Amino acid sequence: MREQWAETLMGFLVLVLAAGFLVYSLTVGGVGGQPGGYEVTAKFGQVGSLAPGAAVSVAGVKVGTVSDIRLDPKTYLAITKLNLDPDVKLPSDSTAKITSDSLLGGVHVAIAPGGAADDIKPGGEIDNTQGAVDLFGLIGSVMRPQGDAAPAAGAAPAANPAATAPDSY
Repeated sequence: MREQWAETLMGFLVLVLAAGFLVYSLTVGGVGGQPGGYEVTAKFGQVGSLAPGAAVSVAGVKVGTVSDIRLDPKTYLAITKLNLDPDVKLPSDSTAKITSDSLLGGVHVAIAPGGAADDIKPGGEIDNTQGAVDLFGLIGSVMRPQGDAAPAAGAAPAANPAATAPDSY
């Protein structure tokens, strides 16, 4: 009987700890966004691995999250909804770009504030955007250059005075 009581107590303790970790991770992770935040839209040609819940930052400081991503069937652009902190007012000419956290990590939206006097209104749109860069595609294109990049056999390279070594040092 004591063993059964000890097992029940241990199971209850594990459930309480699991619930505590869940609450902690949701709080630290910022799931649910800021209460009272406002939403703006940004359209990207390529979102890469950006997903809802990704961070939105200004100057490296998290100011919101990506709340939704969908495809516009007419323009084939990815429409992202960004839920921003109500205390952050962005100039209307701000720029949004999708950037990598690291070589191995995820991606987030980085916003560079513009200099306009008026702010983006709730429900407004960030017009200046830069989509995600396909890092592996970029590396692949450097590693296997296209055939037109090399000069033809027998053709003399163009003289470039800055590229030639000086006669004396």
